[in-house]
Amino acid sequence: MTELRRRARATGDDRLFGPDARPALRSAVADLSWLLTRGYSSDAALKLVGDKHALSARQRMAVLRSACSDEARERRRATRVELADLAGVDLAIDGLNALITVESALSHGVVLRGRDGALRDLAAVHGAYEQVLETSFAVDAIARLLHGRGARPPAQVVWYLDRPVAGSGRLRALLEARAREHELPWTVQLVHHPDPILAQHAGVIATSDAWILDRCARWIDLLGALLRGPTESTQALPLEGPVLAARPDLWLLDLSDDTAPHADVR
Repeated sequence: MTELRRRARATGDDRLFGPDARPALRSAVADLSWLLTRGYSSDAALKLVGDKHALSARQRMAVLRSACSDEARERRRATRVELADLAGVDLAIDGLNALITVESALSHGVVLRGRDGALRDLAAVHGAYEQVLETSFAVDAIARLLHGRGARPPAQVVWYLDRPVAGSGRLRALLEARAREHELPWTVQLVHHPDPILAQHAGVIATSDAWILDRCARWIDLLGALLRGPTESTQALPLEGPVLAARPDLWLLDLSDDTAPHADVR
């Protein structure tokens, strides 16, 4: 039997995202957001900011995933909902996006809180999704969050998975098995292009994908909800550190500081 891997930190992440690197990363997010607000293309702006702060490719990816324009930030904040708002509504889950983020958190990988408040990972699929040690735990944690004691469950849940991504079929089998076992109102759809479907969905979307967030009517961050739990009121997440009871050494890196100074990046 093949040994399952983990979606843990990459080699060098302790240095790239450690305490000494964080001021430059936060400043870079502020700089990039400033440029995006003024209409610069993301590619050109990221090169400018990355070169200015001498960032590695992985650090640039983190900055890009954490930054957004003022307009995007305000829209995403206005359309975000919380766990209690799911009661009786239809929930569509961006399957790979949501699961990989939760898996990364449970694997002690880097989890970023971006300027829009959404939590994101640094994992890459590269055309194939492989289940890891934390996959089953992540699925069960989401099930308990949505349908467990004290929850206000959605009317139905549809998981959307990318058909072209290898491994999506096995993941669908796992999700459907959990649904049968626990009598959950889940269905799983394998589609070629889930993003446009999710962006136009009438219910709530569980995702941190920026393209979808800028187009959908309402969205929720499942990992953020997991960190708070079903019975706690909405509150700001801690900047870093032990916030998930099941994994006390979760590494949550907040890059959302809008007060970070940004120098002239022209």
